[in-house]
Amino acid sequence: MLARIKQFLGIGAKPKEVPKEEVEKVAEEKAKPRIGYVHLSGCTGDVMSLSENYDILAELLTNMVDIVYGQTLADVWEMPEMDLVLVEGSVCLQDEHSIKELKEAREKAGLVVAFGSCAATGCFTRYSRGGQQARPDHESFVPIADLVKVDCAIPGCPPSPEIIAKTVVAVINGDMDYLQPMIDLAGYTEACGCDLQYKVVNQALCIGCGTCAMACQTRALTMTDGRPELTSARCVKCGICYVQCPRSWWPADRIKQDLGL
Repeated sequence: MLARIKQFLGIGAKPKEVPKEEVEKVAEEKAKPRIGYVHLSGCTGDVMSLSENYDILAELLTNMVDIVYGQTLADVWEMPEMDLVLVEGSVCLQDEHSIKELKEAREKAGLVVAFGSCAATGCFTRYSRGGQQARPDHESFVPIADLVKVDCAIPGCPPSPEIIAKTVVAVINGDMDYLQPMIDLAGYTEACGCDLQYKVVNQALCIGCGTCAMACQTRALTMTDGRPELTSARCVKCGICYVQCPRSWWPADRIKQDLGL
């Protein structure tokens, strides 16, 4: 993964002697993307996936991007302008501060990414009924797309470091075509393991590969007679099973466009 990222960005190539003015011009044109991180209502597992996978993300996070905002990642109080902001956690409708911060992130960032399933679909926070310690009045949690425009979603509970790296590299290179599946997921906020039955199996699209069951992080899915079977009591509505299914994303409009239809 690291070698591929370096290949994308030309890192590791033999240096050439070029005029200082040209170096400064190129450096200005290829300024590092400014990345921010906002933590709302979640378990903090997503930021741990981001910050503790040093083998995959160290080069990316230290040399290829500038982390300019984040409660645990940068010593900054005022939210700056950002190229991309990763928003972890769903938003609590009784928390005025979280709502304000989310809306400010939307204003300050070029791209807003629902980072992890709580931000993308609500995930386990959908089960909250309030009454918990510290803030018993916090009882209603929704995906961030319910309040602001979301540009793309990275589901997972938590997301894998590989998909984090690929997403940021795609942004660095301006390769929005690569991000199209995650862009389409920006409005996918009502996730459930039963999506596989309704949207894949019932449509005769399932090939019995078992990818959904392998991707499920709570072991709510098993393969029975070549088809996924859901144990609803274990499902946290993260959406990762449907996202990982190779038959769930079919870009019909893009295919027609490429074929000139």
